[in-house]
Amino acid sequence: MKILLTGAAGFIGMHVALRLLARGDEVVGIDNLNDYYDPALKLARLARLRAHPGFRFEQLSIEDGVTLSAVFHRAAPQRVVHLAAQVGVRHSVVAPQSSAGSNLQGFVNVLEGCRALQVEHLVYASSSSVYGANAQLPYVEEQGVDHPLSLYGATKRANELMAHAYSHLFGIPTTGVRLFTVYGPWGRPDMAMFRFTRAILEGQPLDLYNEGHMVRDFTYVDDVAEPLVRLVDKPATPDAAFDAVRPDPARSDAPFRVFNVGGGHPVQLLELIAALEETLGRQAQRRLLPLQAGDVLATGADTRRLQEWIGPCPATPLRVGLRRFADWYLSQHGEAERR
Repeated sequence: MKILLTGAAGFIGMHVALRLLARGDEVVGIDNLNDYYDPALKLARLARLRAHPGFRFEQLSIEDGVTLSAVFHRAAPQRVVHLAAQVGVRHSVVAPQSSAGSNLQGFVNVLEGCRALQVEHLVYASSSSVYGANAQLPYVEEQGVDHPLSLYGATKRANELMAHAYSHLFGIPTTGVRLFTVYGPWGRPDMAMFRFTRAILEGQPLDLYNEGHMVRDFTYVDDVAEPLVRLVDKPATPDAAFDAVRPDPARSDAPFRVFNVGGGHPVQLLELIAALEETLGRQAQRRLLPLQAGDVLATGADTRRLQEWIGPCPATPLRVGLRRFADWYLSQHGEAERR
């Protein structure tokens, strides 16, 4: 198929693109290569994609609706995978305009491109952040998602609502994936796994918010990329059993679906650090700090609906994923950090 993928130089975007290319799809990748974190890492990911003859790259910001529309018309994609976003719960607290521009205006532009080209299916990244103040674990898609604790979470919930409107009005099949704390090789430097690994190897203290008593459903990147590719192949369909009197926020009588994509095995940060210490052969220094604005205490994914839709999904054990991440990190940052 011909697939347009936004956020292609991003962490998850690169892994998804490699899977699509490996099976023979043509991929047009979009990314603005901004400096939210070191662009050198994005360029290194992009270099891996450029090695494939089926890949073509377009550098632009999705907020630029005119340029994005021109790319849509040139690419003429059958399906779209939308992963570009201004990420970061804490970043959205200090830079709300950046989050709103990319995650709201940018998403409208993607939806308009899909409408203009009559795209067969749009798969887009939502987030576990949409569950916000909901304390019932594990999170199930039918639960309420109307109390976000950060602007980032609010923009991702808004994306789900916007997608539903386009599915209802224009019949565009849309599938949202609520992602849970993804980690692995080529991961983002602002994420916990990268920051903790770097701090332990450099002998620096780890900042542990809520004194380390946070719980997260860490999900290995392959366990996200594989379901995403499978979802691309299975466009959303109307739910014949949809009850308009008691509406399910993740289903509809329009071609609209939302799924949790997570590991399903939440761990406390202190447990994660103990596993990292064992993996790296180093002891961590801990700096215990209070809970930060926008953070939720715990996340956990119920993925039964996803597996009913696309079949059994991979689930990499945490220690296996940590070993793979550590090996990649050391390969990128040199043997000096082993000493």
